[in-house]
Formats: sequence, structure tokens, C-alpha cells
Amino acid sequence: MLPTIEQRLAQEMNVRPQQVNAAVSLLDEGATVPFISRYRKEATGGLDDTQMRLLQDRLGYLRELEQRRDAIISSISEQGKLTPALQHAVTHAETKQSLEDLYLPYKQKRRTKAQIAREAGLTPLADSLFNDPTLNPEQTALSYVDAEKGIVDSKAALEGARQILMERFAEDAGLLARLREHVSAHGMMVSRVVADKETEGAKFRDYFDYREALKDIPPHRALALFRGRNEGMLSIAIKLPEELSDTPMTHPAEAMIAQQVGISSRNRAADQWLADTVRWTWKIKLALHLELELLGELRERAEAEAIKVFARNLHDLLLAAPAGLRATMGLDPGIRTGVKVAVVDATGKLLDTATVYPHQPRNDWDGALHTLAQLAQKHQVELISIGNGTASRETDQLAADLIACLPQLNMTKIVVSEAGASVYSASEFAAKEFPQLDVSLRGAVSIARRLQDPLAELVKIDPKAIGVGQYQHDVSQSKLAKSLDAVVEDCVNAIGVDVNSASVPLLARISGLSTSLAESIVNYRDQHGIFTSRAALKKVPRLGDKTFELAAGFLRIRGDNPLDASAVHPEAYPVAERILYDLMQKLQAPKADELIGKAGVFNQIDPQAYVDEHFGIPTIKDILHELEKPGRDPRPAFKTATFKAGITAIKDLTAGLILEGVVTNVTNFGAFVDIGVHQDGLVHISALADKFVKDPHSVVKAGDIVKVKVQEVDAQRNRIALTMRLTDAATISMPASPKPSKRLETNQTQPQGAMASALAGLLKR
Repeated sequence: MLPTIEQRLAQEMNVRPQQVNAAVSLLDEGATVPFISRYRKEATGGLDDTQMRLLQDRLGYLRELEQRRDAIISSISEQGKLTPALQHAVTHAETKQSLEDLYLPYKQKRRTKAQIAREAGLTPLADSLFNDPTLNPEQTALSYVDAEKGIVDSKAALEGARQILMERFAEDAGLLARLREHVSAHGMMVSRVVADKETEGAKFRDYFDYREALKDIPPHRALALFRGRNEGMLSIAIKLPEELSDTPMTHPAEAMIAQQVGISSRNRAADQWLADTVRWTWKIKLALHLELELLGELRERAEAEAIKVFARNLHDLLLAAPAGLRATMGLDPGIRTGVKVAVVDATGKLLDTATVYPHQPRNDWDGALHTLAQLAQKHQVELISIGNGTASRETDQLAADLIACLPQLNMTKIVVSEAGASVYSASEFAAKEFPQLDVSLRGAVSIARRLQDPLAELVKIDPKAIGVGQYQHDVSQSKLAKSLDAVVEDCVNAIGVDVNSASVPLLARISGLSTSLAESIVNYRDQHGIFTSRAALKKVPRLGDKTFELAAGFLRIRGDNPLDASAVHPEAYPVAERILYDLMQKLQAPKADELIGKAGVFNQIDPQAYVDEHFGIPTIKDILHELEKPGRDPRPAFKTATFKAGITAIKDLTAGLILEGVVTNVTNFGAFVDIGVHQDGLVHISALADKFVKDPHSVVKAGDIVKVKVQEVDAQRNRIALTMRLTDAATISMPASPKPSKRLETNQTQPQGAMASALAGLLKR
């Protein structure tokens, strides 16, 4: 008996079928992943959000597989060609690819040469020569010459018979599977520079004469190769080692075809003709087909990994430490157009704006300081958030002078990534939020707010515009968007949202809420005042019971009921109230408020005592954790990096210099670090730690503050090689124009310098 989709998922994920059945049922009922993983732990056996995302994706794939299987069986049956053996093969196919291989002979296709030959009556000729190689091909073909059918001579007849056999061989599902497996295991990716593109395609020079085993190519190199081909700088192909050898030898693919169909050489009359048919089957029918297919699979795997890297970086960035509820001045640096200034209060509300011109051509440093000092004193600014774009370090010095002028304010300055700020500035939401404000000043507001709470501000920006991925423009944009949206949803719901201060984009990411419902909540808030309880949310138009169930636990309201400000779901309030009542009796506490948030008190509770038919141990433990630390923020404590004074441009760097920086992006080949010179440096994977590192994410994540040593500097190409192994020796400089790379052998280890620099250049485009 064939396993069900749920049974397959349980086996793949190494969990119990009951867990999968419950999760699938909840998803089909419209429950969201954050809701299921947080509030339905008893049903799913504690599947977390990562497992649930995997289950959701695989469920979609397997359901599509079953739909395709049914369609294929129906199509073949309608043709009257569905044999028991074929039906068994189709029914047991485990992948979409194997299904399509089986369907290939029965698939409606354009009129082929083989079809024309069959219509001309050449099938018996093909069968005769295949079944009895002792026949003389030329003589046997003479009896099939028929000018009216377009067969003018024996050569034409033999060509038609060959086309019939070639198509028959090429549509053998078992043969296709064997060849695909062999080429996957032994194939070599080979790339060459396109003629006369050596100068134009210099950034791809590491791939001008390159080969590597197909199975060993890491995702970032695969995407670099595809980009080089797409830009017309490289030609790429998959070759078997025998095809690259200077020594003549039997072609393994042709040998596999011959063996599969039962053709062998015994010096019979038709043996050579059949051998040529096998050779042409490989060259014409199968080689290109498999190459395109395997390149497609390689690209798909590489894209999946690149999307995964982007998602992990985005997750780390969104969950970066917030500076908190403090009045903040945002500075969006600029030279000719001036530094845009926005001051927001502790809640992110815009208080004031200005534009100052401390840099060239006006050089009004004192005037800029005067304006900033007035704003800082007027609004009691505590934090200065500086965008890391053009003139960032110069503006950072301006902020330092401001802090020195006003020591009584005890201000702190921090350089933040301004990625996506311009996207937000020009967005529809920004226009609605600040209709009278100049677009450039909106960017300063965003820079200020993202220091206060990165998550709340960055959700207003298309995740793709935040720019923490590798080759993000080369991957499937729909798959990228789906993955990043899931990350944003998981992050927002992991933190929770204050209903009375949240923006529409932030609320729209809450489990169960859409943009229109988020707008309804904000409109209701604006018209009727702040919400005083979660129950009041039910008064919002179109916010029904199901939506309330999915969303309420992630919405925080600081009102009369302290549970409304926690992650305890309203459906579990009776349990939480029982726990509090029992504890009040035990400790003789007059009010529950005196217990909630008190460390150590809830350790006295036995979770088992509150288990019933609705709530199990996992939920009871979650309730106890929340009561002990209500509304706790899982994000780390806020801290800042200190850029070295006097180091403001790449020309200021020297080999051996030790600096502090912020990790801006983590890739499969290393991490990019902002050291305050307008150009991120690359710490290659080999320089991340004193031990072997398989995955850079195991050592660093986006937002980490790290110490690095400058190892190499190439000012001409704006490339900086860094190391986190501070005892490493430094190189004087990177060569400005390295020689074209040698051919890369299969097992060659990539050097930190040249290859890493090339990858860095491609990635940062």
C-alpha cells in the first residue's frame, strides 16, 4: 500500500504521523505557521516554526505531485496505452522528474522526424535492423524506398529508421535515470571566456578557463557562473571527464545506452549502423537535454541556498537589538545636497526636521552644529542615528562634535545601515504617513526609527530592498519574496506588536491579519482612541472570531488586564487566572499584579496540576514563563561598535590595522564587515576563526560587532580583505591586476585573496 502524503512527510521530517496530520489539518483550516507553532503545541507535538515552514513547503510540493500523477494517468489512459506495469511505475514515482520521464513517450509534442518516419511506414525497417543485426542496412532499406512518401533512396529510409530508434531510446525512463545519475556524479562544469570579452568581463576572470566537478560546485560559484553567462561574458557546459581527455576512450554514456537497449558489436552487418544510432542518440537527443536539465537543477539548488542565506541574514537583522524608547536624531548624510535631519520622540513620532550643509561645497560646519544643537536641546535627544552612505564618516565626526558641545545630554551616536531607506521614502506608505514632507527627509526619519526598533521600521520596506543577500537579483524573485515574507512574519510574531502604537505595515505581518484589516485597526484606533483590552479588538469592522483567534496572542495591549500585554492567548486566560489565584492564596498576595513579573515565584507551580483536555504541559509551561517575564523581548541587549578615529576612507587603511566593525552580510564564503570606510570588507570563511568553519553563520550573524585585522587592500577595485584571526600576518596590498586564473581542478581549495575578492565584487553589485 502506498504511503499517504502525511506519512511521507512524517518519514522525511522524522516525526510522528499524528504530528503531521494535526499540522496539515490546522493549515487547511487557515491557521498560520506562527499561530500553530506557538499556540497548538499539544496538537503538533511541539513542531517549531522552522519545522512548520518545511512541512508547509513540502506539503505543497507533494500535493502538486499527486495532481500531476492523476493528470498523467488520465492522459495515458485516454490514449489507451495504460498498461498495468506502466500504471505501477507512474503510481510509485516519487518525484516530478521521474513522473515526467515516464510520461515522455505519451506526451503530446510537435511533429518530430521520428513521427514523420513512422507515418512513412519505416517502423518495420527500424525494428528489423534492431532485432536482426545480421541484416545489411543498405539492402534491407531498398525495399522501403517510396518517392511518394518522401523516401527517395535507401539513405533516406535508413535516416528515418534511425530517427525512430533514437526517439525510442531517448524516451526510456530507466535509461534517462541512469544517465542523469552518472552525469550528476561524474560531470564537470566547464567555463570559458567568450571571445574578445576578456576586458569587459574582467570581474569574471576566475572563470575564464575553469572546470570543477558538478557535484562540488558551491552555490555562490554556480550563481557567479550563471551571471557570467547571462551577461554574455562566459560560455558554460557540462562535460564528462572522457570528453575532456586527450586520450581517445569509450564514451560512458554511449556505452550505457548500448547496454540498456541491448546493442553490442559482433562484426555483424548492421552493428556499425546501430552503434552510430547510439552515438547520435547521445549527441542529438540526450546530451543537450540532460545538460539543460542538470544546469537547471544546479541553478535551482544554488538559488535555494542563496535565498536561505538572505533569509538567515534578514532574520538576524530584524531581530537586532533595539535601542529602545529614547528621543533620536536621524542623520541622512549627503555632500552637495546636505545632511538631512529628522528628530523623533521615544515612540517614533516625528518632531522636527532640518537640512544642514557641513560638507563641500558650503562647508558650513559651525552653522550645522548650531542647528543640530538647537534641535538636540529642544527635544532632549539621547541617540544620534547616522546612515552609513556617502559622507557617513564625515557626518559621524559632526555628531561627535555635537556630543562634545552638549555633554549634559549624554548623547550616543551610532552608524546604522541605511539600506532600503530610499525605498521607504518613495513608498506609498511613507507618502501617506508624511504627505507634506520632502522625500529626502523621510529617509532621515527611517534612519532614526530603525535605531529605536529595527523590526518595526524595516517591515515597512520590501525585504528584498534591505540588501543582505548574495546574488539576490539572480534568483527567482517570487521564491525569494515568499521566503523573506515568511521570515518577516515569523520575526514580527516572535516579538509581538503593541496595538496602540504599531503601524499598518507592522500590524499586517501579524498572524491572521491582512493589510486591509491592519488599516481597519489603525482607523478604529484613530477614531475611538487607544484599545484598552484585547477583547475590544472584536469591535473592529471585519475582525471576526477566527481572525481574533489567530492574531490576539501576538497583539500587546497595556490596559487593565496585565495578561493583555503578554503572549498568553485569551483562550488560556482561565488557566492563567487559576494559576495566579492559587499562587495568591499560597503566598497571601493581595493582587495578581504583585506576582506577575516576579522572578522565582512561578517555580513553585506544578504544571501538571493545570493540565486538562484543552491545555497540556507545553502550554502550561509557556504560560508560566510569560507570567514570570510578561511581554519579554527575545532580542539581545543593545550595544554599538566604535569606528576608529581618523579612518574614514579606504585610502586610510593599512595592512595590519585592527579595527572594530559591524557584520552587515553573511554569505556562504564569508562575512562582510562595515569598518567605517564606505566599503565593506570581506572576512573569507577561512579567516573567520582559528578552527575549520563549514558554515559562516555558525560563527557570525548580521549585526554582530567584531574585531578584525586588515589583511589586504585594493583601493583601485574598492576591495578589502579582513581577518578575524588577529594573529594572522597581513599582506602589503592586493595586486591591482591579478593574472588570469589557472584552470581550477576538482579538489582545489579556493584562495582567500583572488577568488574571495572576485566573489565579493560580484555579490556587492
